[in-house]
Amino acid sequence: MEQKKDSRQNHGTGQTRGTVSRRDFLGLGGIAATSGILALSGCAAAPAAKGSAGEGLDASKESAKPAFMQAPEPITDIAETKDYDVVVVGAGASGIPAALSANEKGAAVALLQKESRASSNGNTGTGIDLANSDPAGVEALIALLIKDCNYRSNRALVEKWAYRSGEAVKWVIEQSLKGDATVIDQKNAQAAAVTTVNGYTLNYVTSYFGPKPYTTGDGMVALASVAEKAGVEILYSTPAVQLVVEGGAVTAVIAKGPQGYIRLNAKKGVILATGDYQNNEEICEYYLPDVRNFGRKQIGRTGDGHMMGLWAGAVMEPIGHTKMLHDFDAGPASMCDMPFLAVTEDGKRFCNEETPMSILNNFLKEPIGSKTEGGWYSQVFDSSYMEQAQGWPGGLVPPEGLVNYMPEEPGEKKGVLEGFIRTFKADTIDELAKKIETDPTELKKTIARYNELVEKGTDDDFGKQAKFLKPIVTPPFYGIHRWLRISALCSGLVVDENGQCLDAQGQPIKGLFAVGNTAGSFYAGVDYPMTLPGYNLGHCYTQGRVTGQYVAGL
Repeated sequence: MEQKKDSRQNHGTGQTRGTVSRRDFLGLGGIAATSGILALSGCAAAPAAKGSAGEGLDASKESAKPAFMQAPEPITDIAETKDYDVVVVGAGASGIPAALSANEKGAAVALLQKESRASSNGNTGTGIDLANSDPAGVEALIALLIKDCNYRSNRALVEKWAYRSGEAVKWVIEQSLKGDATVIDQKNAQAAAVTTVNGYTLNYVTSYFGPKPYTTGDGMVALASVAEKAGVEILYSTPAVQLVVEGGAVTAVIAKGPQGYIRLNAKKGVILATGDYQNNEEICEYYLPDVRNFGRKQIGRTGDGHMMGLWAGAVMEPIGHTKMLHDFDAGPASMCDMPFLAVTEDGKRFCNEETPMSILNNFLKEPIGSKTEGGWYSQVFDSSYMEQAQGWPGGLVPPEGLVNYMPEEPGEKKGVLEGFIRTFKADTIDELAKKIETDPTELKKTIARYNELVEKGTDDDFGKQAKFLKPIVTPPFYGIHRWLRISALCSGLVVDENGQCLDAQGQPIKGLFAVGNTAGSFYAGVDYPMTLPGYNLGHCYTQGRVTGQYVAGL
């Protein structure tokens, strides 16, 4: 179940925030380590020890770096040493596939997880069914996805997903079923809008762990049990705190176990799969200050892998990190992009409602009214919506279906997270305004003005197409009170097509890999694109599996 957290709480290292120029970051934050141990500690960063990544750097420049870029003192009191071929850090939607895939290739694998169980979120992961897709369609989709990421994606990474994802997602489904997961292949059910691109046909393999409250997190618990039975050694409640760098190569991970520190040697490589950094205030403030006022959907995503990678000489993708904010819980996900009248907490219209929900966060960065966080808005429509919105983007849910999203209506709620449903109906605008926590006077003014524009047939205020202008006059009136929060921050360490981390000179760092939301450059745009539902989980599964296989084969 999702948990509410204060978006300003620092779940990171507890370090104080520093400032650094972009030039200094490229010159210092990505300096490759030559030898030593790089530590992730729960206290402020200490000066770099002799032999660590910071040795030899100009002291003034080193101290100017933000604390999360500074390698703490190494830990030397090792209680136990263990040997493996591959060590994966993070048991989630990319880490577990990486570990199990490496195991299938015959590698001895350890999987470290700082939490007491596997962890992930979301429901849908998508890949391309190559056998039933036009080759030109695959290339057209690659081009479309790159376009929708502001043309900043690393094409090689997107291509790797495109040509390997169908197999990877199918494999995740099959393996998870062995662990008694509740998962099906939805095929094209959620991707109907992209079954044809540029006139070419596409078909999909789509894992769906659900319905809610069951999620991919539960599915990954099942997949982890399969991995463990196959021989992957999973160490739960055992956070990785260090990378060991020797001769310019990452050779081991130091983890904090119940009996002391454990050194896990990795003969072939370490794969960082710790998820994103949304709960680390310092990293967010440095790379994505735009999100400072938004709530977080996850907990424990403190950028551990990002920091350890930086200390080992890897670099983060350039500033301009990709943020994913949406709300598929307040009301039907299929109606989230329908261009109904949209208002903020002050009852005022704020955009052309043809704007996709994935982009709306850019209008809603500041708290409004009584809210302490940004991201709040409401979709408003009347009882004629089933006729008015025929043919609109998405899929309409009839009034009897909307009841499932209405906390005030009696009856069992199915396939939803009950704590987050916020769809309401009322016989008057005043009553509706109260329910959606919007200023009633302003809301009535906004609706009156909107109805004037509808009657005129032109949107003189925001330019919405006339076909989407529909009056709000017939009760009962409906409001879906949506709350955009961070699902993931999809940016990280720069990697090549094999998932291998690169240093500031663009050279691969021997023994160091990153996958999923710990790796960067797959999206690289401003906002995560909702072009293809399940794109991110499909990417995580695929990059985890492909990288696990690659490292095992070294």
